[in-house]
Amino acid sequence: MRTLFLLFLGQVLSFGMAMMSFTASLVAAEGVDAPLTLSFFSYLALTLVYGSIMLYRSKKLLVPWYWYVLLGFVDVHGNYLVNKAYEFSSITSVTILDCWTIAWVILLTWIFLGTKYSWWQFFGAAICLAGLGLVLLSDAHEGGEGGSKPLLGDVLVVAGTIFFALSNVGEEFCVKKKDRVEVVAMIGLFGMLLSAIEIVVLERKILESVTWSSEIMTAFAGYAASSFMFYTLVPFVLKMGGSTLFNLSLLTSNMWAVAIIIFFYKQKVDWLYFLAFAVVVVGIAIYSKTSKKDHESIPTIQDADHNPAYLLLDEENSDTRNDAAVSSIAFY
Repeated sequence: MRTLFLLFLGQVLSFGMAMMSFTASLVAAEGVDAPLTLSFFSYLALTLVYGSIMLYRSKKLLVPWYWYVLLGFVDVHGNYLVNKAYEFSSITSVTILDCWTIAWVILLTWIFLGTKYSWWQFFGAAICLAGLGLVLLSDAHEGGEGGSKPLLGDVLVVAGTIFFALSNVGEEFCVKKKDRVEVVAMIGLFGMLLSAIEIVVLERKILESVTWSSEIMTAFAGYAASSFMFYTLVPFVLKMGGSTLFNLSLLTSNMWAVAIIIFFYKQKVDWLYFLAFAVVVVGIAIYSKTSKKDHESIPTIQDADHNPAYLLLDEENSDTRNDAAVSSIAFY
């Protein structure tokens, strides 16, 4: 039952991600080059809702604030790069290439956490990446249909996935060791502040020149609503299944994106996209075939006392909270 619930949450997240891609592409199609502003309203909504809960609780932070600054920074710039890519590439390319996050997550957990993966899991992940490589081949071959500069868009997406991987892994550690509400609230707060600063520098003149129509405002509102749902559910999936499973669940967002392309955009989808998706599904099947016992999971709360990274953050927490006793945590 727990597995089915986790799969259900993963698909709700996948649908939410597809809707984020859809609304972001609508904003780009209207000629509004403001990816930071697009994310700003998402962070604002998270801050208003979960920040209010934090104020009502009147509790001190369980994680030092500067870790949340780093988490907000990588999240903001991951969103910026991916949303920027919609100006140059197609929604199908962006959503499929966004799956590169899986590779970075596996690499980060393997190198920095010592997580053990079986060779079958590496093989499955490699097949997934091979499928994603077909998207690059398609964009290089048919650049006219995929956007104005599809290869540039692809590079922006892959760069954005590095930031997303850092954000996913860092958020996973926070939600597994501390408070989910605090994590979402702080990501919203610092994401909002960082976005506001960069908007003034990078997008102020662009926003002044925009003719705000009902279509543009609806697209912004749709992105904010879908991303709010996405950020709300992410901690649950990360806590229950981890960042690798989380990102594997999001692979089906490509299916939702293709459905949007066919039924809303009335566009013809290149056959290589379907082949790429099929190859990715095979890779997921191989990866999922390996049971959880074949790789070491993230240290449990009981084991955290023996992890130097947890002890380091506990010392920092003790200083910032006047030597209050706290349980150990870990963070990237």
